[in-house]
Amino acid sequence: MAKKKRQGGAGGTPATVAATAAGVRFTLHAYEHDPGVASFGEEAVRALGNDPRRVFKTLVAEVDGTLTVAVVPVAGSLDLKALAAAVGGKRAVMADPAAAERTTGYVRGGISPLGQRKRLRTVLDASAADHGTVFVSAGRRGLEIELAPADLVALTSAVTAPIGRD
Repeated sequence: MAKKKRQGGAGGTPATVAATAAGVRFTLHAYEHDPGVASFGEEAVRALGNDPRRVFKTLVAEVDGTLTVAVVPVAGSLDLKALAAAVGGKRAVMADPAAAERTTGYVRGGISPLGQRKRLRTVLDASAADHGTVFVSAGRRGLEIELAPADLVALTSAVTAPIGRD
């Protein structure tokens, strides 16, 4: 069963600290994480009872050797060619998980686009604009932050582009 927390309160991740410091309105959603789960995004969708087009996963890729964050709906997958094109690159590959964790300061399955140790360029799938609010990791497994797509763009200096595919 998912628990809902309003802005502020417990959570205490760099992602929630960043959102609070920026004065962004958000809601935290906590749920019991199952360590044996294969897909963290699908686990969040099931636990929260949400539309998988509104719950976004944070993926770290390398575009021409530069780490880049891609935020796409759980309902689909990342189009690496589209990601490369969105940032003016030629080639994108998924980043080494250890490099992603080291650079962002988060563990796999809990990587948030917000409050990263080293701010990486970020691309948000254009479909986020179809929703009043979206859900992304709040910086740990079992914790999601719900916020307006425009606030997510502002907090991450993201560009939006159609980088997801069904």
